[in-house]
Amino acid sequence: MSDTQRPRWLPALLASLAAAEAGVRLLAPRTRAIEPARIEARSYFTSEEIGRGACFARGQLALRLASTALELAGLVAVVRSPPSVPRRLGRLGDGPAGAVAVGAGLSVASSLAALPIAVLSRRRALAVGLVTQSWRGWAIDLSKETAIGAPLAGAAGGLVVALARRYPRGWWAPAAVGSLATATLFAVLGPVVLDPIFNTFTPLPPGETRADVLELAAAAGVQVGEVYSVDASRRTTAANAYVTGLGPTKRVVLFDTLLDRYSRDEIRLVVAHELAHVLHRDVPRGLAYAAIVVPAGAFAVQRLAGRVAPARGGSARALPALALAATLVAAPVGLIASRLSRAIERRADTLSLELTDAPEAFISFERRIALQNVADLDPPRLVSSLLATHPPTAERIGAAVAFQARDVSSLRTRRTPASS
Repeated sequence: MSDTQRPRWLPALLASLAAAEAGVRLLAPRTRAIEPARIEARSYFTSEEIGRGACFARGQLALRLASTALELAGLVAVVRSPPSVPRRLGRLGDGPAGAVAVGAGLSVASSLAALPIAVLSRRRALAVGLVTQSWRGWAIDLSKETAIGAPLAGAAGGLVVALARRYPRGWWAPAAVGSLATATLFAVLGPVVLDPIFNTFTPLPPGETRADVLELAAAAGVQVGEVYSVDASRRTTAANAYVTGLGPTKRVVLFDTLLDRYSRDEIRLVVAHELAHVLHRDVPRGLAYAAIVVPAGAFAVQRLAGRVAPARGGSARALPALALAATLVAAPVGLIASRLSRAIERRADTLSLELTDAPEAFISFERRIALQNVADLDPPRLVSSLLATHPPTAERIGAAVAFQARDVSSLRTRRTPASS
């Protein structure tokens, strides 16, 4: 690579990383989370439990990394020796219409290439008891994902090529705007349009759990929107909860596996955690982060794709190079973004403890869900600091221990008579 070529993509890539770092610094919580007590995983889990979690979770991580490497290798192969598909599209040609077909084809090919690793990953999950869905049901879900993903990828490919023909040097800017608009649209419509294709969502009926939700929402001072139970048990034994939607579609979703297997105090902690995400507007925060990162990232993709395949701009044949560039730019940006995610989760843990004042239930819940989900209970520091979106289990338990010690210390202070 010559010195004249290097500045065209390297500064753009560095700018995208700088934007990602700036987004973390601007949007990270200003309030300090509880400083966790230092604990050893072996104080709460047996050696057998730790070994089982490490074997499963690290194996699954290795498979995910292998799948990503396979995708990259495939894109590199296509970029280096582009197939003649675009030249055989007939009337579709090499422009936007042809790009729709190529984009959809790349999406399907990527799914098919990753299928063997996905099967192996699923077999490992079956072996530890995490999977409840049949192979037929799994295949149907994969078909649905492909049927949705391929047209979307095709539309994106056609739009990018159309923009590149209209704005050969500056197409990245309207592409970034379109990407952000699409992300916002999906945030609003996803819970009511896409999610019901894969699961059944049922509003929480009147009862103990719904009363707890309303009580905690009032204590937190938030408008919770709707709270739903999702039939996660049709696929997995794992438990979870999440916040999704924007505006009128904002909602808290609780796995039925959570509602069926955990105590009232433990469920209250989970609800309080999710309400913290609502209170601090963490879904809009994610969109704000994207607004900071995507423009610089789109510019870096344009520059890098131009370096990889300089003669294919504005044509359907450019799409593999663009997909390769997008993957290469997104990977380091994602590593930086995971720091923001972990900070947000720590803040949500802190509020859940403050709202419920139930550190013992928090510890019990973290222990039980880590075992139920076959989590890595003592992950390598590099993995937890680079790849994890949530703090490790030992750190979260340590936060509850520190909260409990703080409460005990405060109680002792109140009970100690003032000195004369």
